[in-house]
Amino acid sequence: MATTVPPSPAVETFRYDDDIVRKFVFATVLWGVVGTLVGLLLALQLAAPALNFDLPWLSFGRLRPLHTNAVIFAFAGNGIFAAIYYSSQRLLKARMFSDLLGRLHFWGWQAIIVAAAITLPLGITQSKEYAELEWPIDIAVVVVWVIFAINFFGTLARRRERHLYVAIWFYIATIVAIAVLYIANNLVLPVTATKSYSVYAGVQDAFMQWWYGHNAVAFFLTTPFLGLMYYFLPKAAGRPVFSYRLSILHFWSIVFIYIWAGPHHLHYTAVPAWMSTLGMLFSLMLWMPSWGGMLNGLLTLRGAWHKVTEDPILKFFVVGVTFYGMSTFEGPMLSIKSVNALSHYTDWTIAHVHAGALGWNGFMIFGMLYWLAPRLYQAPLHSRALATTHFWIGTVGIVLYIVPIYIAGLTQGLMWRAFDASGVLSYGDFLETVLELRPLYVLRAVGGSLYIVGLLIGGYNLIRTWGARPAKYAEQVAEAAPLARNFVDPPVPDSPLEGVSNVGRKLDYWFRADWHRRWERRPLRFTVWVAIAVVSASLFEIIPTFAIKSNVPTIASVQPYTPLELAGRDLYVSEGCYNCHSQMIRPMRHETERYGEYSKAGEFIYDRPFQWGSRRIGPDLAREGQTNTSIAWHVRHMNRPSDTSQGSIMPAYPWLLEDDLDFEGIQRKVDVMAAFDVPYGPELGDAPGMARVQAQELFDRFIAELSENERPEWEGSGLQDKQIIALVAYLLRLGVDINKPIPGTKAAELAAAAANGASKEVPSGTR
Repeated sequence: MATTVPPSPAVETFRYDDDIVRKFVFATVLWGVVGTLVGLLLALQLAAPALNFDLPWLSFGRLRPLHTNAVIFAFAGNGIFAAIYYSSQRLLKARMFSDLLGRLHFWGWQAIIVAAAITLPLGITQSKEYAELEWPIDIAVVVVWVIFAINFFGTLARRRERHLYVAIWFYIATIVAIAVLYIANNLVLPVTATKSYSVYAGVQDAFMQWWYGHNAVAFFLTTPFLGLMYYFLPKAAGRPVFSYRLSILHFWSIVFIYIWAGPHHLHYTAVPAWMSTLGMLFSLMLWMPSWGGMLNGLLTLRGAWHKVTEDPILKFFVVGVTFYGMSTFEGPMLSIKSVNALSHYTDWTIAHVHAGALGWNGFMIFGMLYWLAPRLYQAPLHSRALATTHFWIGTVGIVLYIVPIYIAGLTQGLMWRAFDASGVLSYGDFLETVLELRPLYVLRAVGGSLYIVGLLIGGYNLIRTWGARPAKYAEQVAEAAPLARNFVDPPVPDSPLEGVSNVGRKLDYWFRADWHRRWERRPLRFTVWVAIAVVSASLFEIIPTFAIKSNVPTIASVQPYTPLELAGRDLYVSEGCYNCHSQMIRPMRHETERYGEYSKAGEFIYDRPFQWGSRRIGPDLAREGQTNTSIAWHVRHMNRPSDTSQGSIMPAYPWLLEDDLDFEGIQRKVDVMAAFDVPYGPELGDAPGMARVQAQELFDRFIAELSENERPEWEGSGLQDKQIIALVAYLLRLGVDINKPIPGTKAAELAAAAANGASKEVPSGTR
């Protein structure tokens, strides 16, 4: 019986929306220059701290989050959107679902970037890396991301190409995973329009942050750039992707495995050992699929390597993919506990991150921009020679940037753990390490300057290309038939293998990947499976972390921060102190010898957000309240660090001694903490009054510490009403609770009596 073949749908004509791509390209270049210039200023501040200019909005602690957000979400983010909007329309043979949504996405994203550029230098921050923006901006990010998702998936629904190319897979994973990560990590309870507290505390907050932080790298700085690679590299080379099956293995391995790896950032900290070990194991598993993607990219150039010597676009792509391979080898290596013990908190991590950002992300964007420019502006690239010059200057800049920082990281790690023959720390003063690194920071700034010079050359080249555009862009008309509504997947062909078992035939079915081709024709099913992979892997770690109480054992002597200490902690967060100081002493001899008893999980149950840090430009502060109880020292140090620490590269904070503390605003902070079941007592009703009493007590102690000649200068200063007194109160509290008597015990009663001047000899065995 003859089968009836449905008639082919009539061919439709349509035009691509390249105007939205031009907008994102312009924003990419603009924010790339801004973000890297801020980074250069930060690099110079480490070498010459006077460049902080004693101004709050230019201090290192406030500008570093601006730099990371500008480079990740402004430079790389706009580059991602340019790539997705351009390639998706061609791969799906459809104009974007909505021009209006595209414009809302563009302008909304730029507004978010501007909001970040304003709020972060003002000290408005959540202090969680890559998630510093406060809650109103977070809501805006979610709204704009939803707009982007609707536009993308709407285009998928109206596509004229049934098969989803590999780049589209990675774009789907990016949109789904970032939505899950960003929302889950940024759950907060607002205090004011510019202040909030995380719903997570201590160990759980640390886990959630690095579940998010590592996967922000995975799904914002990796998967969309892999989509970019799979589209633009074959286009530039004029060659098909090397291996379809390798693409499948690469994609699903990345999507499922990456999500587990975040806890490797928390080795030897107060998180449970199983958690960081699990993160390490999955990080190690990431190496092979990541290199599979790198090889898939480089082997796409088979038969076209001769073009690399002549084409600057391919030069950028080849070096970019190579840096991807280097970073995805080094990342798993750094996740190994013994290696991480040396590298963590050092500049080695900084070098690793910048190798990926400058080499992988930056060079892939530059290669894409040069390839796009003639097509978007309908004019020849202004100068291939300038593009080549950009490549070589940028490459030399990357090398000069990362090599000194790798050396600095190894120097830090080795100096911190060095003991002399008598068993004493060889470099007991933290400043000895700082002084050793300053020449390397100068070299780093030189390398960064070269990278920026290359970026400026590239920007000039693109502007000149844009200047040669026609008076009116010609809109190219594309043609394609709409998808047939009654399409039925063809039956899966039988395995050609003979004389093998059913298991062998099934394995052949999987290896031929016919099942995956069926998925690629069904975007809804494909997206659901991506979501299942991301969410299920996340829940396997999240549920035990929150459900098993033994993961965060409590310590009875640990009490909530007083109202004044809570206000001081917020100042610590606002000034970005976490960018230079850690609050996590690892159980290693060189750390306990230097800083004191190692940190315990129960010490952080009232920390919202956690402040463990990820880098030590300055010493760890976890036991500061035990090791340095001088109020006068802290006041002098914050006012002018060199007065107490000769050679310090810490910026000065004179405004803390001048700006009044908002005592009345403390009540709302205490109220929000109480909403988290923090066991506050009488201070619930009079937090400002209690804060004023403690501030006066600390001020009186401060005056008592001064010499007779110094007292007249400070007695009428009103320092008890300034922000500095709250910050000092917080610093003096750090790490002291663990050695306090447990409330309600005899030891606690005797200690209280002693503090009130009615001390008695404390019998042995009462603590």
